[in-house]
Amino acid sequence: MRLASEELAAQTVQRAIAIGITHFETARGYGQSEAFLGAALRGLAQGTRPTREQLYLTTKIPPTPDADAMERSIDESLQRLGVDYLDSLGIHGLNTWEHFDWVTAKDGCMRGVQNAQADGRVRHVGFSTHGFLEVILAAIDTDLFQFVNLHYSLFFRRNEAAIARASEKDMGVFIISPADKAGLLHTPPQTLIDLCQPFSALELNYRFLLSDPRITTLSVGAATPRELDAVLTVRDENLTLEELRVIDRLKEHQKAVLQSDLCSQCYACLPCPESIHIPEVLRLRNLAVGYDMTAFGEYRYRMFENAGHWFPGSKANRCSDCGDCLPRCPQALDIPTLLRDTHDRLKGKAGRRLWQD
Repeated sequence: MRLASEELAAQTVQRAIAIGITHFETARGYGQSEAFLGAALRGLAQGTRPTREQLYLTTKIPPTPDADAMERSIDESLQRLGVDYLDSLGIHGLNTWEHFDWVTAKDGCMRGVQNAQADGRVRHVGFSTHGFLEVILAAIDTDLFQFVNLHYSLFFRRNEAAIARASEKDMGVFIISPADKAGLLHTPPQTLIDLCQPFSALELNYRFLLSDPRITTLSVGAATPRELDAVLTVRDENLTLEELRVIDRLKEHQKAVLQSDLCSQCYACLPCPESIHIPEVLRLRNLAVGYDMTAFGEYRYRMFENAGHWFPGSKANRCSDCGDCLPRCPQALDIPTLLRDTHDRLKGKAGRRLWQD
């Protein structure tokens, strides 16, 4: 998604193959990424170019109610990548119940996918999701898919139940953005650096994920060859005692700092009449207050009201003090006060309008 030019793509792909990476994942919606990846693979020098059978190529296409449109999109992606089949095709952003209906409808987009599977253009099919856990579990239970791309990390464990369900069904589990969207872990604040010693925050998250035998692979998301260096030493064996101690230290530090304001992420407060995603807002507050992850909090908080179904929910200042959430919270949190505090912490600086002096 982050490849900025054909030249950088070529350099990054070349480096990835040199260190043993064989799975490349892109999407129709990632700008020119499909074309950049295809050109990079074709441009590899003889002797360094793997055979097609040695590579695993995944691309993703958004859900649609139109089977024919899906099939046309598959053909366009194949053309841009310069290949005649995909190892894996992901339904990109199965995020809402409407999307769920599109993929489960008799003549919906899955009919186009199944046509492509029947003639060999697609070998495996899965879905990526930024949706609520209930939607993810329902999609897994359709038995239409062989893998799932989802968010899960040391700092976001809500989707653990989906990982468990997918594992029960022998599905591949692919973690989205364990560096950037897991917490801007490539540029952590000093508090987090200190708490994670002797490890880096990024390394610890990679280890937390890869030590879980239910998790198949991670999306490294490199934009330059240098960004691949962080994966070179990461092992996929059980967590060591020292790593477990550091993870416990993180948990205890957050509890000590937040005390009775720590949101446990039970989601009992939803639904909110103002469409505020209360648990996610308070999770960002947990991280900002507990670990000084304010930059990450601002980055994600800005997405509310700006990213549609990819990051749903109103900003916290929409709270009307209706009180609906209060009796549902098992911790008796003063949710309206915490919402306002989060907005004040994470709203960032107001930008100057073009017509203002």
